[in-house]
Amino acid sequence: MSMEHVVPNYVAGEFVETGSRFPLHYPATGEQIGTACEAGPEEIDRAVRAARAAFQEWSRTRPSERRAVLNRFADAILKRGEEFGRLETFDVGRPIRDNGRPYIERAAANIRFFADFAAMLGSECYPMENGYLNYVLRHPVGVAALITPWNVPLLLETWKLGPALAFGNTAVLKPAEWTPLGAWKLAECAREAGLPEGVFNVVNGFGTGSAGELLVRHPGVDLISFTGETTTGQTIMAAAAPTLKRLSFELGGKGANIVFADADLDRAVEVSIRAGFFNQGEFCLSGPRLFVEEPIYERFLAAFSEQVGHLRVGDPLDPETRMGPMMAPEHLERVLGFVERARARGARVTGGERLSLPGPLGDGNFISPAIVTGAGTEDEICQQEVFGPVVTVAPFRTEEEVIAWANGTRYGLSAVVQTGDVGRAHRVAAALQAGTVWVNDFFVRDLRVPFGGMKQSGIGREGGHYSLEFYTEAQTICVAVQGPSRKG
Repeated sequence: MSMEHVVPNYVAGEFVETGSRFPLHYPATGEQIGTACEAGPEEIDRAVRAARAAFQEWSRTRPSERRAVLNRFADAILKRGEEFGRLETFDVGRPIRDNGRPYIERAAANIRFFADFAAMLGSECYPMENGYLNYVLRHPVGVAALITPWNVPLLLETWKLGPALAFGNTAVLKPAEWTPLGAWKLAECAREAGLPEGVFNVVNGFGTGSAGELLVRHPGVDLISFTGETTTGQTIMAAAAPTLKRLSFELGGKGANIVFADADLDRAVEVSIRAGFFNQGEFCLSGPRLFVEEPIYERFLAAFSEQVGHLRVGDPLDPETRMGPMMAPEHLERVLGFVERARARGARVTGGERLSLPGPLGDGNFISPAIVTGAGTEDEICQQEVFGPVVTVAPFRTEEEVIAWANGTRYGLSAVVQTGDVGRAHRVAAALQAGTVWVNDFFVRDLRVPFGGMKQSGIGREGGHYSLEFYTEAQTICVAVQGPSRKG
């Protein structure tokens, strides 16, 4: 990447540059790698109007025809897989090893799965005993505003685009201001695949007072799918209320990772490393609250600490790197603040220090992975979403105790249960207030199942039929089957 790169908006099938631009920085070096064109009121209005105009035709296009176009879209993503992988590293700072073929295939599958799903949908029928027949039709809703975060942009952009477009809606995507590179290239793939003008639009900018707020307040937008911080979700909800937009939110998380004494210790350590430090811990589904049953606590902590100490932090373009930089200097400061305040309250912290790496990486946003012990379950470090490589570890004695601790936050997005007892696995998982619970593993996703959070971790669910519920209107047709009775 270089400073010559200018990331445009994409409106009505054309790439549009604006005079107002903001800088883009590579998290690993701090260097400016380009600028993005900020969409103002005019560009937002044009994008929404383009989407509304395209909806008239796209909503009536046969699902099988939409599938053909969207499969070409997915193919284009796969064809550019290596480019997308590098762009995601420049965007986010995630190690290139985590942006390989499996990651790109999952992004393409988000498009392909819903294209196939929509083309094969059946309907519901409810016969009545008194001679009437009810059946259900599904219609696309309209223009969808898709607002995505900066931590796993390509995955979440395609996760929203797939069902929105497959079910006949049109879309205006607003990527996070820190990470617009992938959305720009998705627009190129869409145009290459022959997606009609206006069906998919991209606008760049910030939230409050910028593209985000303009988009969610626009009367031409019918539904909003947002993934991001809980407080931002509250702001969007308030802004969308006057026009009664349909909402789907996947918000913050503070997942519990519960390790029972009968778990496979080596596997539990490996799963916990991934749950705590994947994507530098900048992951809403992570498991930063680690609870370990007392009989194995010391052994587990020693093994876990040893492996965390061996995590290679450094150049994300190096295939051997396991952990890259924090997203931005201000986010690094935020994470360091959590660590410093935990120390001040008496917690013991290993790691969690700003790193100055050699060469051009010296100005990168690097921090060593942190293990925090001795923190109280009500302490800030155990209650607030740090969104960094910081894991608290605490011993527990009973199921009842650890379930209460695990449920004792305002969040309820995901959790992990690790045990060799099948009955306990089912029992504890069902008792946790979390939208997804993984047993003896982490971050395994099936696109058919409901995905979303409880409590302040979100509103609604997406995935399979649950995406169908959000992205379509259900219409009941009631037919009188029996004719009028005839008497001699």
